[in-house]
Amino acid sequence: MNGILFSKTDQNKDSPFETLLKLFKEVIVHTSGDVEEALDWLRQLDEHYKITNEDYTFDDFVQELKDKGFLRDKNDGSGGSILTAKAENAVRKAAMSQLFGTMKKGDSGEHQSNKFDGKGDSTGDLKNYVFGDSLDNIVMNESLKNAFIQNGIDKLTMTAENIVVEDAHQNTSLSTVLMIDISHSMILYGEDRITPAKMVAMAMSEWITTQYPKDSLDIIVYGNESWPITMKELPYLQVGPYHTNFVAGLDLAMNILKRKRSVNKQIFNITDGKPSCLIEPDGSFYKNSFGLDPYITGKCLEMAAKTKRAKIPVHTFMIAKDAYLQHFIKSFSDINGGRAYYTGLNKLGELIFSDYQNQKKKHR
Repeated sequence: MNGILFSKTDQNKDSPFETLLKLFKEVIVHTSGDVEEALDWLRQLDEHYKITNEDYTFDDFVQELKDKGFLRDKNDGSGGSILTAKAENAVRKAAMSQLFGTMKKGDSGEHQSNKFDGKGDSTGDLKNYVFGDSLDNIVMNESLKNAFIQNGIDKLTMTAENIVVEDAHQNTSLSTVLMIDISHSMILYGEDRITPAKMVAMAMSEWITTQYPKDSLDIIVYGNESWPITMKELPYLQVGPYHTNFVAGLDLAMNILKRKRSVNKQIFNITDGKPSCLIEPDGSFYKNSFGLDPYITGKCLEMAAKTKRAKIPVHTFMIAKDAYLQHFIKSFSDINGGRAYYTGLNKLGELIFSDYQNQKKKHR
């Protein structure tokens, strides 16, 4: 429980179940989906803060989790409980609420671009109708006036040339790949860096699904190698005894984005360490954990140029303060054209959310 601070809850506001459920949805992320460990943590919190009482015990809470479909017994005969799909969804929603609590859901769920084609939100400007403009944006008074001027009142005929519409922003979709570093350094030095990364990934997954349904978010992890994971897997994500293969992560992200039809594409990379691993052409691993290896960093900078040519910005969110690593990330970003953020864990979600919201859209 290093780094987690709980304060006494307002018993008059929430029931014991509601109070413990809120805590459970946060603690389960720290335990990487281990239900029994999470319940042990909650028991200790309950004993200290006296959340339950004689009328509603902690065992009653566990049973209610099962009755309400958050937990189910393991079916392998080993005993214990596991999360249900309902619980996994609730954890994602809780992460979104915690990180993006000030966010408001839009009506259209689309981004505005700098191009206008009459299919999105109105700009307040008027223009002549062209094929493809939304009929919902027709300004009837102006259109009728044009028809009267051209054809007269006695013989009113309206043609396409008479129609006036409100100009509107073109709605575009955005394809994002979120890369998460799961090398061993993400839990070194007594600091849990993987849990905030998971919280951000879960919040983004839930947020994009609800706020921007036309956008896509793919999540990949990288250590010695890189592979995609699903939203369902996020609460259970753990670091491994891995080095950091930045190139493998970028290569997979690029391959994913090549299959997307979106005009606008981007990569977010959450990392705390230096690149320390490559996969050689023969399939063997080249590893070096000491300092910045010029061979490895050279390959990374080649990837920066490659993503630049593909017009895919890579925005790096670095949760480490080492000056020489920050210099490397700056060099990468200068070549690629993406942004580099050097942030503490508590600002990670806020920065990613702001960057996503403010992403400038490209012309079709």
